[in-house]
Amino acid sequence: MSLLKYTIRRFLALIPILFGVLLITFVMTRALPGSPVLSAAGELRGESQAQYIAKLEERYGFNQPVLVQFVKYLRNLFSGDWGESLSVHRGATVAYLIGKAFPRTFEITILSMTLATVVGVNVGIISAVNRNKLKDTVIRFIALSGVAIPIFWLGLLLQYIFAFNFGWLPAGRYFSASLEDLEIITGLRLLDSLLLGKLDYFWDTILHLIMPVFCLAFVFIAGITRQTRSSMLEVLELDYVRTARAKGCKERDVIRKHAFRNALIPTITVVGLSFAGLLGGAVLTETTFTLHGMGWLVVAAINGVDYDIINASVFIMTIIFVTANLVIDLMYGIVDPRIRY
Repeated sequence: MSLLKYTIRRFLALIPILFGVLLITFVMTRALPGSPVLSAAGELRGESQAQYIAKLEERYGFNQPVLVQFVKYLRNLFSGDWGESLSVHRGATVAYLIGKAFPRTFEITILSMTLATVVGVNVGIISAVNRNKLKDTVIRFIALSGVAIPIFWLGLLLQYIFAFNFGWLPAGRYFSASLEDLEIITGLRLLDSLLLGKLDYFWDTILHLIMPVFCLAFVFIAGITRQTRSSMLEVLELDYVRTARAKGCKERDVIRKHAFRNALIPTITVVGLSFAGLLGGAVLTETTFTLHGMGWLVVAAINGVDYDIINASVFIMTIIFVTANLVIDLMYGIVDPRIRY
């Protein structure tokens, strides 16, 4: 099977998956206690709350049969009309809120996963090469700590030490309150500040992102390190690696040129799915550091029973996950030429 045919088949297979996720999301949001119109009606003055609720339900179609609501929901979702917020930011369109939140999550994700991948892969190789030695023991202890420590606890600990105790770093937020919003070019504050030549904005954002990026990276470094170590140990025992050593190849070349690429496949899966998960929203980290990214937005929408934000956010997360799975599968063939489609 050619790569093109394989890609087309995978895309077609994603259609029922996407439809199923949208159906489950729609049913679960309607099963939430409360209604998105209640918060809006709670602010009413001079008119009965019941009448106002009835008007809002008629306006947004919540009084229609569930099947009609679902068909309308699918039509609007795929046409780009994602509705408006009724509780998180009343009156703002969902597209605007997600367009503001997603770049923040994307920026944090890129920085965290780059750091986690570079450190995790190299440390995992070092651990495997020095199996059961002091370096391996120390690395495994740190990796186990990264898996065991709750990310919100790590975030609070960093805030206490570096923000409240020493005052070296800001405790939260995406940027200082004294600085105004930048002109949006890409939506990524670090990149936009460089393009606009505002280095003070750039360094301010860096300072605000150090702790949340470290929190996310530390957790994923642990997983990537353990997976890389495990894969490398398995590959180093294979016959072709022993043959390379017997032929007199340098140990560094044996590791980097012979063993590394074959050991990388399971690590690619871990990195790809972790990246997709973070793009969907690092809920605990964004909540701890008040970053107002996708994770924070989804939590706020669930608390406020904001149907449109929940549905649109899950839709985006689903697209990200299925795309990540496809990209991971395609990368297998690049890393290991033995894989054919």
